[in-house]
Amino acid sequence: MDKKILDHYLQFGTFTNPGCYKEFLQNLPDDVKELGNLISHQIIHRVTLKEGNTKANRDLRYGDMKKYPWHRLRCEDDVLPTSVSMISELLRFDDRGFLPDRKVENKIVVTCRFVAILMASILKSKNIPCRVRSGFAPYFNNYSGDHWINQYWDSKKEKWITFDADGFFDKSIGFDQYDMPENKFDWAANTWLGIRSKKLDANNFRNADGSVGLMPVLWAIFYDFHSLMNNEILYNQMPSYIYFKFDKLTEKDFEEIDELAKLMLEPDKNFDELVKIWNTKKKFRILNGPLIGDSDHF
Repeated sequence: MDKKILDHYLQFGTFTNPGCYKEFLQNLPDDVKELGNLISHQIIHRVTLKEGNTKANRDLRYGDMKKYPWHRLRCEDDVLPTSVSMISELLRFDDRGFLPDRKVENKIVVTCRFVAILMASILKSKNIPCRVRSGFAPYFNNYSGDHWINQYWDSKKEKWITFDADGFFDKSIGFDQYDMPENKFDWAANTWLGIRSKKLDANNFRNADGSVGLMPVLWAIFYDFHSLMNNEILYNQMPSYIYFKFDKLTEKDFEEIDELAKLMLEPDKNFDELVKIWNTKKKFRILNGPLIGDSDHF
């Protein structure tokens, strides 16, 4: 692997920067599976909280949801968007550190993007190249739902190891969540191109907000592209020319995204081209969000 690429994935971005907690993260376990299990003891997914002590939490592997304070936010994605904010909040609740027996009331409620950001922040702090990836997971439901995972560089095997640290998965998924076969995840680029070529059924791909089809896959393309550039944007951020404008996109727009997706099929092989697009294609980078609209750009 080109050292330039590995160095790139050692860099912190806005969201993975651990700030003053870098040394704290360096002292966490080095084994990725052990580390992932530890992080899963610090976090409750909003779906787990909503479902209470049923389904994935029927054995209370995430703790007794009845003990979660009624007055706290049911999802803290909006207020803990960065690694440093998540670490700070966890230590505010219990300053002893990341605990395998953390009380339910001292956990934070965040979703998969946030787990992936925290894992990337920890591994980068340990000088292990790591990147966040966005796509779709077919191993939770009878459809493929939007999901964020990680890849880290194994220097001994000289390959990227794909893993999903967003919870304690049982054997029913059919593979090791900390060493996933790449074909077990529906990568954003593959999915986009598969739907565009009519090789995949668009109705099989869904976003957590209920959106189905090409639109949420388009979102995943830009989540993944930005993540490959160490800019793991929030769910509600999107290039301004796309933000709530899906029905206005033309076939020319789609063909332009086709070309980006083709490069993203092999992000290491096409790294230089992706960086060039990142540095020159303004329309792919200028973002809108809940507080930033078209009129705010210049």
